[in-house]
Amino acid sequence: MVIGLLLRGGAVVGAVYYTRKAGIWGSAEETDKLYNNIKAELCPYVQQAKKKLPFEVPQLPKAGEMRFLAKHYYNEGVKNSFRFVHMLPCYAGRGMKKVKDTFEDFAKSPALTAGDKEATASK
Repeated sequence: MVIGLLLRGGAVVGAVYYTRKAGIWGSAEETDKLYNNIKAELCPYVQQAKKKLPFEVPQLPKAGEMRFLAKHYYNEGVKNSFRFVHMLPCYAGRGMKKVKDTFEDFAKSPALTAGDKEATASK
């Protein structure tokens, strides 16, 4: 348990150190520079993929668009998380009602079908 915790902690510290050194946690200019470097590195591979794929690949978004999209989807995730927590009692109540109804259905004796009635009548 302790070794696993140390390994996970080391992985987190290493990831934070590497991303900090790369410039992700720096100023906006450093992050833009990193994004443009990554975009320039990926461009040849994207061109190769465009030639091989049967459909057209859209252009990579600009840094400003990426920031807007990241903020938008982050905010949507937070809103939906709070909405889920807000509705959790309702979801739990519905689930418990379904469980109760299912157990009540199992407790009932099965209804006789037309074939069962004929077999019972012929005896």
